[in-house]
Amino acid sequence: MARTVTSGPGPVRRAGNAVARATQRTSSAVVRRFRRHTHSGGAGESGLAKLIELHAVNSAGDMLITVALASTIFFSVPTGEARGRVALYLIVTMAPFALLAPVVGPLLDRIPHGRRAAMAMSMLARAILAWTMAGVVSTAGLELYPAALGVLVASKAYGVVRSAVVPRLLPARTTLVKANSRVSLTGLLATAVAAPIGGLLHLIGPGVPLYGAFVVFVCGTLLSFSLPHKVDSAKGEARAELSAGEDVEPHRLGRQWREKRPGLRSVGGPVLHALQANASLRALSGFLTLFLAFLLREHPLGGLSGPVSLGLVAVAAGTGNAFGTALGSWLRARGPERIIISALAAALAATCLAAAWYGVLTIAVVAAAAGIAQALGKLSLDALIQRDVPEEVRTSAFARSETALQMAWVIGGAIGIVLPLNGTLGMAVAAALVALGVAFSVRGLMTGARGRAARPRTV
Repeated sequence: MARTVTSGPGPVRRAGNAVARATQRTSSAVVRRFRRHTHSGGAGESGLAKLIELHAVNSAGDMLITVALASTIFFSVPTGEARGRVALYLIVTMAPFALLAPVVGPLLDRIPHGRRAAMAMSMLARAILAWTMAGVVSTAGLELYPAALGVLVASKAYGVVRSAVVPRLLPARTTLVKANSRVSLTGLLATAVAAPIGGLLHLIGPGVPLYGAFVVFVCGTLLSFSLPHKVDSAKGEARAELSAGEDVEPHRLGRQWREKRPGLRSVGGPVLHALQANASLRALSGFLTLFLAFLLREHPLGGLSGPVSLGLVAVAAGTGNAFGTALGSWLRARGPERIIISALAAALAATCLAAAWYGVLTIAVVAAAAGIAQALGKLSLDALIQRDVPEEVRTSAFARSETALQMAWVIGGAIGIVLPLNGTLGMAVAAALVALGVAFSVRGLMTGARGRAARPRTV
């Protein structure tokens, strides 16, 4: 509620009251429009709106932590020292995470009745760790890195549980790819809002964004328990393994499915090939994030400063990601295999172009293409899991695939941190990462697409 100004000269009081009323009207209008968006299409009745709002809170909190860590580890020191700090960050946080990531999925599989509690714990853990880091972030001491590892693991655990929860909250006549698109778009919008807020808070003090993240995650902890109770239901579920098995059509499994421990390959090759394609795109994202961050700081794009170069690439990547997420919802009935193949082709063409003609335009194109390809690839993978994985193991399959994709990002980021700062060489390596995905997945995806051509699509 707006506070009425009661002191000061008459003109000052009237101006203050007018500003307060305008602020209240603007904020109320923004909240109403946001809730109309989150509750549209039956999302309010199904409970998906609650998850969309929770994901917005999660994305905002993660961005505040990212701003605080990036400002301390990367922007506040010379490039050589920053590279050492980020390498230390990778060793102390990413390397242990690569070992812990395979455990996250199986661990969450064991608590299907406590998904709301798991999401709340991931929020609460990050709130506590953000408060802890706020006291040491200014010095970037070694005690900062274990806390950052905890934040990373908690964030990825939330992502795994969220992927498993979405199928439980689908509104009527809404596909999983469209629901995930809405959730992702809201997260991107929350990130875009939180980033400048985090920058302003950092001007007050290096630890202030982390205190802001503490408040955001505490709110997220409370919001987690507002999700519908059906989120915690495990009726009809089993665990899925990323292990080899017979290539059997889902409708032919019957008793064999119940007698044999299921694997993702047992429900058809397209899911596994889509996961391989997405792994290459996620590795590309990790590589570009770290490699371009150092490259453009040391060697800005033609005629631009380092911060402007980084800002240009960040805007291109963010715009591409948002456009790809929106486009994925529109293309939901166009065949997920073909969408993934197209995304790989676009990413490969853009990276090859940048390797041949390195410059401002080609790097912006690479960033945008990578954002579009990653968004389209992930939404199409979700669609394939919805189509080909039986409901009994679908939520577990989401958990396993998300864990594998996070590990791919770690590998790509590690390559980016150790590679020499040469733009042409970097883009050639980026093209090679995408080419690996093409080599391992395109043939299987094309076979799967041809095999589905004679049957009606359900996604």
